[in-house]
Amino acid sequence: MAATAKAIGRGEAGSLTVGFYTSLSAGNLRASLIEYASRFPKVEIQTYEGARACLFAGVDAGRLDIAIVTGDPISREGKVMSLWSERIMVALPEGHRLAGNNIVYWTDLKDEIFLFSQRDPGPEIQDILLAKLAAPGERPKVISHDVTRENIKSLVGAGFGVSLMCEACVGASYTGVVYREARDGIGPSRINYAAYWQRDNDNPALAGFINLLQERYPSLPAGD
Repeated sequence: MAATAKAIGRGEAGSLTVGFYTSLSAGNLRASLIEYASRFPKVEIQTYEGARACLFAGVDAGRLDIAIVTGDPISREGKVMSLWSERIMVALPEGHRLAGNNIVYWTDLKDEIFLFSQRDPGPEIQDILLAKLAAPGERPKVISHDVTRENIKSLVGAGFGVSLMCEACVGASYTGVVYREARDGIGPSRINYAAYWQRDNDNPALAGFINLLQERYPSLPAGD
């Protein structure tokens, strides 16, 4: 018991609860959790997927140790840290006219029907879509569905439209769906991530996870 208590105090045992609404099929969050589990095999990692408001409420109430969300860091109670950025990918039906291209330019998507989930991380990606394609008197056609991002991919594969995804979402294969990088004249379009936690959270396992994030993703300009 004494040895276990010391291990918990050092962050080598205990539990860590991570909230998110990105995908774990690929990407930096998946890699970070795998590395943390390798470093601290006695720490029980619990994950919770939910909308941004639910994640912030969980952090504030102490149900979550840390929440990782898309978008630039915002000012709120507690601590916040900028993390990585990921490319925006276009999900296309495999028979689509653009599926043969290695990259897709925003101007190529002007007349497409975009399918989005009403659940996060849709808002930031939709903002990027509007910034790239909206013009006076013209807006891209967007259809929102109250389904998961996985079912959005299924709708894309069935030919109902195209969609935009974070790079972390492309690790899982879906029938009839291909992914292509979205670009403009400058280069790939990207979306940022940030981590939020309570200032007074003294969970040693959380301290170890934050240290790992700082090692893997030191403060760098978006896109590095």
